[in-house]
Amino acid sequence: MARLRDIIEARPRILFVGINPSLRSEQVGHHFAGPGNPFWRLLYASRLVPVELKHEEDTRLPQFGLALTNLCSRATRSAAELTADEMNRGARMLPAKIRRANPQVVAFVGVSIYRRLFGAAASAGAGLKPETIAAARVFVLPNPSGLNASFPGFKDKLVWFEALREFVRSEFPEAPSN
Repeated sequence: MARLRDIIEARPRILFVGINPSLRSEQVGHHFAGPGNPFWRLLYASRLVPVELKHEEDTRLPQFGLALTNLCSRATRSAAELTADEMNRGARMLPAKIRRANPQVVAFVGVSIYRRLFGAAASAGAGLKPETIAAARVFVLPNPSGLNASFPGFKDKLVWFEALREFVRSEFPEAPSN
């Protein structure tokens, strides 16, 4: 099985950064492919994309000014299986990847990845953050996994995807609206 490729074109409105792919995503070759993962439904329900996409259509993200990458490329059943070395290596490489992509907003898909990059002193929870990476604003989304006990339901996650949409529309009004 091949590792998942990043879906990045120059200057996206939003670059989503996940922790790492699931085994299912690696198996089928598409991001957020787990049957219980609502990432694609959240993008549509929040109006970040104007059409319902399925994981098989992940390469369409650039059509909507969106991009996607992961901190670590190795697929695992759980992010807890990643080694500290893998996480540290990903954290060192990510800023250069963000500079090359030059997004307006970096949206971390999960609070834990944000805390990993900015340390224990980083502001807790989801939402807009004070940090920037290579001039991109930082926004944290809840991990969409159904195993996320802090944001257990679809609506608990949707609130933050909608907040991201509203932030991008208000901060970057020249961006095309969906």
